Amino acid sequence: MKTQLSTVSPRVATLLERSLEGHELSVPDAVLLCQVKGRDFHALVQAADALREAQVGDHVSYVVNRNLNFTNVCVKACKFCAFSRTNRSEQGYFLPREEIVERVKEARSLGATEVCLQAGLAPGLDGRFYIELCRTVKEAVPDIHVHAFSPEEVKYGCERSGMTVRTYLTELKAVGLGSLPGTSAEVLDDPVRKRLAGGRITTQEWIEVITTAHELGIPTTSTLMYGHVETDEERVRHIDLLRTLQRRSGGFTEFVPLSFVHQESPMYKKGMLPGCRPGPTGHEVVRLFAISRLMLGASIPNLQASWVKEGLRQAQLLLSAGANDLGGTLINESISTSAGAAHGQRVSPAELRRLIREAGRIPVERSTLYAQRQAFDADPGSDPPHPLDQVSDDDPRFGSYAALTTDPRFRFEPVEREAMKPRSLPVH
Repeated sequence: MKTQLSTVSPRVATLLERSLEGHELSVPDAVLLCQVKGRDFHALVQAADALREAQVGDHVSYVVNRNLNFTNVCVKACKFCAFSRTNRSEQGYFLPREEIVERVKEARSLGATEVCLQAGLAPGLDGRFYIELCRTVKEAVPDIHVHAFSPEEVKYGCERSGMTVRTYLTELKAVGLGSLPGTSAEVLDDPVRKRLAGGRITTQEWIEVITTAHELGIPTTSTLMYGHVETDEERVRHIDLLRTLQRRSGGFTEFVPLSFVHQESPMYKKGMLPGCRPGPTGHEVVRLFAISRLMLGASIPNLQASWVKEGLRQAQLLLSAGANDLGGTLINESISTSAGAAHGQRVSPAELRRLIREAGRIPVERSTLYAQRQAFDADPGSDPPHPLDQVSDDDPRFGSYAALTTDPRFRFEPVEREAMKPRSLPVH
């Protein structure tokens, strides 16, 4: 890298050299790198790629999973969210527990090793609902990994049940919760959070849920939603906070930067938040990933490019800017789709492997917790068949979010709140 850095501005060259030597990138220095352009930009990307190779090698991983956003009815009204509906909306839905279990079984039959359960905060929800849902899913499909319930949902469950965070998470772990999504983080800065959604979980509350989960041996992911009203410094301080938390607990499995999808977001489309930008630019995305590798690679080595947010082309490009993971197959994706993301709700393992190979890297199917399940060689002809590769795009089992919101079977009605009571289903 030293020869390549000879054409870079001296300050940037020094920062990149020190990063490559293992020195920590400070918040002010990372903020400076948020503005690099031209040769400095390319040098930043090359440095991130070099660190990625040194820290995790040439493997690029993915997980075969299914998202189940089981309700879109929510007591909150976050300005950025186009997914949620009120309990009076004709588009509100709530999947009965029986339907959730059937969809989990379906996912397992298609080779999924994980189900991700996240949803709106439905009014009237029994405080033990999340616990009993997790129990029911694990009883029905014992070998599936349940990756479920954002810190916001955990907080809601605690409020509804009267339990402490520690007690609630202890019960979730006891019934089979495998890991927690580190979503509902957005930007971990309370003034920014207040602008995005007053009444949302606070930074300190998010930290409490996450750190308690780590103390109990429940791993979590970590995320950042960016490209709306936050500044470069607020982004970087968010990343620095994750770095600090990871050094204390080691409980984060990955970091997932999430571009703000603006098209249907109320705070952009309806002008609810003055100054809101239409998501990050392409260069912003690449810089953010590269800086994330420099700041987090030593403590959170797995950096995920979300193809749902970025599209498959950009996600593939980010493999050269520090990323080493392409996330999951998803099968169903409702939250980004409802916000206007146009990149689909499912991708096949074969397509992910093709993108990885064309980037000159080695495809690896992983578990939720990044254990290697299978590495693939350079020849796609030697890949074993996978059930999900055989599913057509128009398969009726995987309908759109729009179809789900108009399906009369799942419409959220007061009588259907029976589905939210804490009862277990018999396992056949």
